Amino acid sequence: MPLALRHQYTLALIAAAVLLVVYGMLAYFFLPLVWKRFEHQRALAGFSMVTRTADGIPGDAINVGLVGSKEDVLCAMHAAGWFPADPTTLSSSLKIIGSVVLDRPYRDAPVSRLFYNGKRQDLAFEKPAGKSADRRHHVRLWQASDAGQEGRPVWFGAVTFDRGVGFSHRDAKITHHISPDIDAERDLLSGDLKDAKVVESTYEVEGLGPTLNGHNGGGDSYYTDGDIRFSVLTTGCGQRTETTAELNNPPLIEAKNRVWPVIAKAMRSLFGRREADGDE
Repeated sequence: MPLALRHQYTLALIAAAVLLVVYGMLAYFFLPLVWKRFEHQRALAGFSMVTRTADGIPGDAINVGLVGSKEDVLCAMHAAGWFPADPTTLSSSLKIIGSVVLDRPYRDAPVSRLFYNGKRQDLAFEKPAGKSADRRHHVRLWQASDAGQEGRPVWFGAVTFDRGVGFSHRDAKITHHISPDIDAERDLLSGDLKDAKVVESTYEVEGLGPTLNGHNGGGDSYYTDGDIRFSVLTTGCGQRTETTAELNNPPLIEAKNRVWPVIAKAMRSLFGRREADGDE
């Protein structure tokens, strides 16, 4: 065999060997790990994890999930002390303005519309954090699937904390500004549901992914570890459970959970300095 041909043959063998190694690593290591990020809700792989405004601008990140019928969700949120938001009408809009300006309570104040896959939120709830609607915890929910891995409806939610009213960074409209630590709100809602004894089990699923400088529809910054915390709700109003099963998370999520607290602490310090300087 000529030397040049032998050299090409050797290169071809090396290239084939490299391709086999790469294929093996993808097929038997990396792709299974990625797949396992959705092992509790496999049908969610590939779903969008960001809401949008009516103008198509990326809005709040999806960061919570609920499993149960609409009735289960309504009963669970009531038990957890979260109030259904009023529809946005002229009357409710005037009422929320009065609440903020006059510092009066409005525990079921309306929330603005956000869209997921072109659909406005199906449900919205809030939990007051002050005397008026100026500061509040609130969540919007969309039914993402009729039957998830448990055979029950799956709901996606975007939960944030309204820390005050001001002008949008994008178009100068009056809006609520959110706190940047959206994971804290996710954990609060999940904890409230668990404390109300309406959660059978919880687990995490990969969502948007780790994000240090996200922006919502009003231009507010946020940071997140990017996971969705799911709560599988009890069936039927009045049903309570004394124990909540904490299901094992996929390896990549567990690895992230060990590292992220350090990152989150640094981000809280950074945003704290920005707020002190008046940048947020």
